[in-house]
Amino acid sequence: MTSSGRAEVVSEPILVTEEFETVDMNINIGPQHPATHGVFRMVLTLDGEVVKDLDAYIGYLHRGAEKLSENLDYRGALGFQDRTDYLAAMNCEWAYVNTVEQLAGIEVPERVEYLRLILAELNRILSHFMFMGAFGTDVGFFATSFMWAFRERERIQDLFESVCGDRMMYNYYRVGGMAWDPPETFVEDTRWVLGQIDIGIGDIEELMKENEIIIARCRDVGTLSAEDAINFGVTGPMLRASGVAFDLRVDEPYSIYDRFEWEIPVGEKGDAYDRFLVRLEEMKQSRSIVAQALDQMPSDGPIMAENLPKAIRPAPAEIYWRQENPRGEYGIYMVSDGTDQPWRMKVRSPCFHNLSSLRHQAVGQYLADAIVALGSIDIVLGEVDR
Repeated sequence: MTSSGRAEVVSEPILVTEEFETVDMNINIGPQHPATHGVFRMVLTLDGEVVKDLDAYIGYLHRGAEKLSENLDYRGALGFQDRTDYLAAMNCEWAYVNTVEQLAGIEVPERVEYLRLILAELNRILSHFMFMGAFGTDVGFFATSFMWAFRERERIQDLFESVCGDRMMYNYYRVGGMAWDPPETFVEDTRWVLGQIDIGIGDIEELMKENEIIIARCRDVGTLSAEDAINFGVTGPMLRASGVAFDLRVDEPYSIYDRFEWEIPVGEKGDAYDRFLVRLEEMKQSRSIVAQALDQMPSDGPIMAENLPKAIRPAPAEIYWRQENPRGEYGIYMVSDGTDQPWRMKVRSPCFHNLSSLRHQAVGQYLADAIVALGSIDIVLGEVDR
């Protein structure tokens, strides 16, 4: 009522509805971050928790290894090869010395071929154990898978230390052969290590293969079709996880791989879970290859080619040599101008090409899934950046 006695008309409240705009958010991960597996940076554009875009930034570990190799003689450049894929240094050394030997027409003794292959396949197992441990932490296993996998890596590293005196940067391969003979107990010690590897693979398989955490976090995450994998230049376990049974040890056999019986593991969906399964099976196949090589290896013989010149001067020519490293096709392009130094050297990094598929895998996935996709690639930044 008003003062005059009239009733007051109260109007209905007006409700105003307004559409609020959503703003994409950028998340910076790295270069120093537990999820990046090295000095790698990625900037994610998110709509809520969904990845709309991903930019990868590399180069933090670039040291000019290729150019440095061009300024040393063919023997002196060997030390830089350990520092590319430092988790598979034996494999990188082998690719380098094979490149020089093919360029210079050097033939190595048969026993050397066996030693090189045995050490490289053990290094493949060692590298995959590293993947199992690190990938387990990516998907939520925390310390369990990491400690179990590193227990087995230590056994292989102990063997490598007994052979060459080092546990990571081995510098044991030589152009024309090996640096020196392995210990007299090498075969016996390696067979013991293989027995421990069997136990370790079994433990990892029992812990992770059927675990609901692994399956929930990895199945249908980071999927890469066979066509997309080929188009991105993906090789190694990632390519085989996408269903492409391509392995240079079989398709372009080098060294003495054609003397052994083994199978190429392949996946079906090409997702993070298939990559885990392929690497797990590859460890078993590498273990089989090493066991066969130990049975066949000559008990004695030279470990260096005869009549090697003091200075290696290949005739002017060029070569591209590639081998199947733990992460895929590791290739070296080398040009000789007739001097004792390579005129040009270029490394084809499998990690670089595999990493190029990350954006394709991550867009449309959740933020947490992008971390799993990155971990499933198994990158080594020393090889990406060189």
